[in-house]
Amino acid sequence: MRSDSDIRRDVEGELRWDPDIDATDIAVTVNNGVVTLAGFVRSFMQKYQAEADAKRVAGVVAVANDIEIRLPGVDERPDPEIARDAIQRIKSELPFAWDKIRVVVKSGWVTLEGEVEWNYQRGRAEAAVRRVRGLKGVTNSIEVKPHVAPSEIRRKIEDALRRAAEIDASRITVETVGSEVILRGTVRSWAERQEAERAAWWAPGVSKVDNRIIISP
Repeated sequence: MRSDSDIRRDVEGELRWDPDIDATDIAVTVNNGVVTLAGFVRSFMQKYQAEADAKRVAGVVAVANDIEIRLPGVDERPDPEIARDAIQRIKSELPFAWDKIRVVVKSGWVTLEGEVEWNYQRGRAEAAVRRVRGLKGVTNSIEVKPHVAPSEIRRKIEDALRRAAEIDASRITVETVGSEVILRGTVRSWAERQEAERAAWWAPGVSKVDNRIIISP
C-alpha cells in the first residue's frame, strides 16, 4: 500500500513530465489514494490530460478533477463557431456515422446527442471535439443502440481480456444484462482496472459498463 505522500509526489511529477499541459497552477492533494486536482489551466484538453496523467500513477484509486478552465482572451469564441468546428471534427473522424450525432453548444460547453451502434463511435466523437479552440467542457449524451446478443457480447469481452498482456483475466468475471456489462473481481492497479473496462467497452453491442472491479495490490 503506497502512502498518500508518495502518490502525491508521483502525480505532481507526472503532471510536470507531460509536455501537453502547463502544471504550474495545478494543486494536488491525496487522501487514502483519492487524488484531488485543483487550480486552473488554459484549455479543456489540458484539464482532461491532467486527469489522465493522475490516473496512470500507481496507488491512485480515484480522481476528483476540480480544475477550472481560464481561457486566454484570444481563445474566447462564440458558440456557433465552436459548434461548426466540432461538427467538422466529428465528420472527419466518423465519416459514416457523423450524421447520427447532434452538437449543442452553450457558453462554450458542448453537448453531444444522438444514437450510434458502437461505443467506439461514441468515444471517438467526444475525443474529436476535445481540442476545439474555445471549448470549456463536453457532455457526451450519445446513446449506444446495439444489435448484438448478450451471450456474444460476453464471449467477445472474455476473449479480449485473455488477450490483454496487462490483465490477469482469471481474476475478472463478466456478466451481461442485455447490452449492459458488469465487471467484477480484483486487479493490481488502477491502470489494470481501466484496461479491463476499456476492453469491455470495445466489444460490439455494449451500451453500458458497470465496473465493480476492486483494486487489491
